[in-house]
Amino acid sequence: MPRKRIDMTVPDLSGGRAVVTGASDGIGLGIAAGLAAAGAEVVMPVRNMRKGEAAIAEIRRQAPGATVSLRELDLSSLDSVAALGKTLLDEDRPIRVLVNNAGVMTPPDRRTTADGFELQFGTNHLGHFALVGHLLPLLRAGRARVTSQVSVAASRGAVNWDDLNWERSYDGMRAYRQSKIALGLFGLELDRRSRAGGWGVTSNLSHPGVAPTSLLAARPELGRGEETSGRRVIRALSERGILLGTVETAKLPALYAATSPHAEPGGFYGPRGLGHLGGPPAEQKLYGPLRSDEEAQRVWRVSEELTRVTIPAT
Repeated sequence: MPRKRIDMTVPDLSGGRAVVTGASDGIGLGIAAGLAAAGAEVVMPVRNMRKGEAAIAEIRRQAPGATVSLRELDLSSLDSVAALGKTLLDEDRPIRVLVNNAGVMTPPDRRTTADGFELQFGTNHLGHFALVGHLLPLLRAGRARVTSQVSVAASRGAVNWDDLNWERSYDGMRAYRQSKIALGLFGLELDRRSRAGGWGVTSNLSHPGVAPTSLLAARPELGRGEETSGRRVIRALSERGILLGTVETAKLPALYAATSPHAEPGGFYGPRGLGHLGGPPAEQKLYGPLRSDEEAQRVWRVSEELTRVTIPAT
């Protein structure tokens, strides 16, 4: 039986600037395309410029006349994050939407960022924390909505405070969970601090459910020569319309969280289907590991120390 098409209407974003990390393929490309089709000027910070150019061509195929451009960014390098921050600050265009979407998942062996952090923690969380810190003046000027993309993996696990960089006993999935829990806690704390400080920025969370994205595809640069068996199973179920989502539906929770007038500050959005693995976007119950304000404050403090990016209270 053909899968029923699921889509949503994105409000008019004409005149607003949107920044989407990880937009060169997969869910991020879908998010960027949806924002561009709604009239946003979309900035795509990417690591691979060739993939970025192909992504822009695809967006313009879907939305002729879309305003979209590339900037260089390697989230695993704090110097690269700072350079992007300077570039966008020099451009002096307020940011209306920021989607912290990019990520890496479960390299088979422990790897580190340019700054020595465990790759998933450094890229998925610390890179995005530093990016928000550098861009905060533009986010405040645009009264931005910041949406951070977590994962169903964040429903379990914890921040490994005794070994944040997994130097003693690396476990790829546990490290991935930590990175997404830390990002989620940061996103929620960002909203609380904005309200307390009167920044005018709102922040919420999304998750894409489960779909055959590139996260578990072959990634030789991560030491993974072929796609995982898990991705093969996910793709087979998705193609048959069994329980899981598609790359097309997986983009919708972040689009909803980032643009819908019904998406709440501090809210959490994902698919509303069985197990929240696929289906139309809807509000979700916050995962247990994301509910502690104390943990969120600790993540914020440690992230400032590790990145050397301080986000002032006022």
